[in-house]
Amino acid sequence: MNVADALKQAVRTLETASESAQADAEFLLAHVLEISRGALYGRMQRPLPPEADEQLQFLLARRAQGEPVAYLTGDQGFWSLDLAVTPEVLIPRPETELLVEWALDILDGMALKTPARIADLGTGSGAIALALATELPQAALTALDVSPAALDVARRNARKLRIDNVRFEQGDFAAFLAACAHGGDTAFDMLVSNPPYVAAGDPHLAALRHEPELALIAGPDGLDCLRTICTHAPAALGQGGWLLLEHGCDQGPAVRESLRAAGFTNVQTRRDLAAHERATGGMKP
Repeated sequence: MNVADALKQAVRTLETASESAQADAEFLLAHVLEISRGALYGRMQRPLPPEADEQLQFLLARRAQGEPVAYLTGDQGFWSLDLAVTPEVLIPRPETELLVEWALDILDGMALKTPARIADLGTGSGAIALALATELPQAALTALDVSPAALDVARRNARKLRIDNVRFEQGDFAAFLAACAHGGDTAFDMLVSNPPYVAAGDPHLAALRHEPELALIAGPDGLDCLRTICTHAPAALGQGGWLLLEHGCDQGPAVRESLRAAGFTNVQTRRDLAAHERATGGMKP
């Protein structure tokens, strides 16, 4: 069997289990061949090694049961980075790149006298922190997560990408922000977070069953972590500092209310490519 036949069979295997059967099959086949997806079509007439076919069938069976491709291949693209991912971390989504873009826009307009101090709250794989660190090599970043296993993945990504301006810390949002309650030149210039924001019992959780609940669920309405961050963030930010938050598409009004209640000004929301409200932020006056 050649690579072209293997690809056709893989697509047929996945077509009833995945809405992206063609792309999934290409990613998995490229993975077992240890080549890029882009290089796959240059090898269509080559024979598929038996050991590669055996590995492919194993991965296809897992994908047919709903396991995400990123966990099967162990990597996921985000921003300009290729990140390692495991079931201990949430798979980075393209929508989260909106936070990176927005953060860079704001920081570009801030007249900072010293390198920016930024914290990524709930870093997971390190996606946001490492993307910002890549774009802002002079900045000092802190990446926080409550999960030691997630921090291990984030540290591994930093080493792989040779990023050395990110410090990793374990802890929850409230305790970390309370410990950072200071002012003056040592306060953060920006806090960025893609926290858990799915409500317990949300029917969408069925499609996310392979991803860690710790990174997804935030109380009965999904707002527990967002409220906590809004409440405690001002104490850790310097004057003129910003808090940027990703949230669910129907949570914008509640997040704006929480930010204003915490004293933030210039509260605004940005939409993702699907025109959903996806990120909301405000400035500490």
